[in-house]
Amino acid sequence: MRMPLIAGNWKMNGTLALIERFGQAFAETGLAPSVEVALMPPAPYLAAAQDALGATPVMLGAQTLNPEPSGAHTGEVSGAMLAEFGVRYVLVGHSERRSLYHEDDVAVLARVRAAHGAGLTPVLCLGETLAERESGHSEAVVLSQLEAVFDSLDYDARGCVVIAYEPVWAIGTGRTATPAQAQAMHAAIRTRLGDYDVDLAARLRLLYGGSMKADNAAELLAQPDIDGGLVGGASLKVDDFLAICQSAG
Repeated sequence: MRMPLIAGNWKMNGTLALIERFGQAFAETGLAPSVEVALMPPAPYLAAAQDALGATPVMLGAQTLNPEPSGAHTGEVSGAMLAEFGVRYVLVGHSERRSLYHEDDVAVLARVRAAHGAGLTPVLCLGETLAERESGHSEAVVLSQLEAVFDSLDYDARGCVVIAYEPVWAIGTGRTATPAQAQAMHAAIRTRLGDYDVDLAARLRLLYGGSMKADNAAELLAQPDIDGGLVGGASLKVDDFLAICQSAG
């Protein structure tokens, strides 16, 4: 059985005080052993988060990494640096990285390899825009992004990936994919994974990343191919994020 994963992506938000509140809340509120939780604060807060969450089962994640191990890359962070702070997961191919920073499929693959090289688990983000959905190309776009990475990985590397489906049209727009829409795309992704290997398809975790909130989490997580959530805005609110985590347990 696939253990649910709830990952909170803070994006360029948060404060030291908020990190302390999360640490206290998770120390006081027990998490079900049947769910994994990760927080992904901005890189400058990783040391504080490591301290605040150290006595809790919450794992650390990062929002991006550079494909190079070191060098003249001002403002960037390497996988090895993240690993030194106990980071377990790192986002790769997030829609904002693809659109705002022009990370294409080649760049995404390089970051997946870099994450593996540093002992991190990449959370590979896939998703389509509103125009792509309305033109009927949703599935083709999402599966193409998947194939751009998985076609170049060997069996072991494919098994060390978490996949997050994030419909770009449902992020920060007030629109949310229905549970049926989300499930349909997750099922398509899992079917494509089965073309690589049936066992791989059965065990890889697929997260939903389209405006998961406390009031819709339970219904989304009840879908057979949704194994957790990549949570944005709601992950900055202690009570809301705890409620989502409890929905998964």
